[in-house]
Amino acid sequence: MSISKSALLPTLTLGLLIAGCSGEKQETPAALASKGATVPAVAAPSEAGAAQPGAAREVKQSNPLFEFSYAYPAAVGAIPDLKAQLDAELDKLKADLVKNAEDQKAESKKQGFPFNPLGSWVEWKVVTDLPGWLSLSADISDYQGGAHPNHGFNALVWDRQADQRRAPIDFFTSKAALAQAIRKDFCAALDRERAKKRGGQGLGGAVPEFEKCIDPAESTVILGSSNRQAFDRIGVLIAPYEAGPYAEGSYEVTLPVTPAVLAAVKPEYRPAFAAKR
Repeated sequence: MSISKSALLPTLTLGLLIAGCSGEKQETPAALASKGATVPAVAAPSEAGAAQPGAAREVKQSNPLFEFSYAYPAAVGAIPDLKAQLDAELDKLKADLVKNAEDQKAESKKQGFPFNPLGSWVEWKVVTDLPGWLSLSADISDYQGGAHPNHGFNALVWDRQADQRRAPIDFFTSKAALAQAIRKDFCAALDRERAKKRGGQGLGGAVPEFEKCIDPAESTVILGSSNRQAFDRIGVLIAPYEAGPYAEGSYEVTLPVTPAVLAAVKPEYRPAFAAKR
C-alpha cells in the first residue's frame, strides 16, 4: 500500500530537523539529485488538469527562487468538495513557499550568504477506492535551505455518504487502542524492514533510539483493502528520523486487520472494516 500525522494538509514544520543540520554544507535540491539523493523531479511551470472537474491535477513550477510540485489523482477530481479542499491547500502551500523564498532571498542578500532555492513537493495517491470511502496518502518533501530536503506523509479518507474528509486515526476509539492492537506485529515487521536496510547490522549504542520500536499510531496511519469491499489492511508510513537515520529513508509497514484491530474501531465505522483472511 502506498503514505506527519493528521488528515489536514501537512504544513511541514521541519525547522528542528533543519536547524540540527545547520552546521552542514547546504546543497540545492538539484545538486542533491545529481548525487543520487531522493528529490522529486520538477519540470517547467505547468498546470496539467488544473481546475477541471473529474480530472487529475498536477502543478509544477521551477525558477531561481523555488521548486514546487503538487498533484492529486482523478479520483479526487471526481469529488467536488474534496477537489476544492485540495485546490485551496495547493494555493496556500505555494503562496507560503513563495513568501518564504522571497524572504530568505532578501535576507541572504542582506547578510551576504548564498541563497539556495526552496522546495515543496506533494503527491496524493489512491490507497484504495471503496463503495463508500476513498482512502488517500500523500508523499511530501520540503526543502527550506538546510543540508537536505525532509520527507513526510499525510493521509485522509473521504466519507462519500457524509461528504466529509476524515483522518484515518479517527476511525479508532483512540490512538492508544490502535497502537495496542497492532504493536506486537508492527514492531516485528519494523525490525524485519530495518534488518533489510541495514544488511542485518545494528546501528550500535550511539543511536539507541533507532534500535527501539516506535509508537505506530504516532506515524501516518493509512487504511487499505485487498478486496475493494472493506478496509482489511492497516498501513503505517514512517518518515526518516522516526525509526532510523535520514540515510535509511522512510519505512512502510502493512498489517492485516485482525479481531483485535476490529475491537479498536469505533462502533459506527465497524461495518466498513473486515478481518483479513
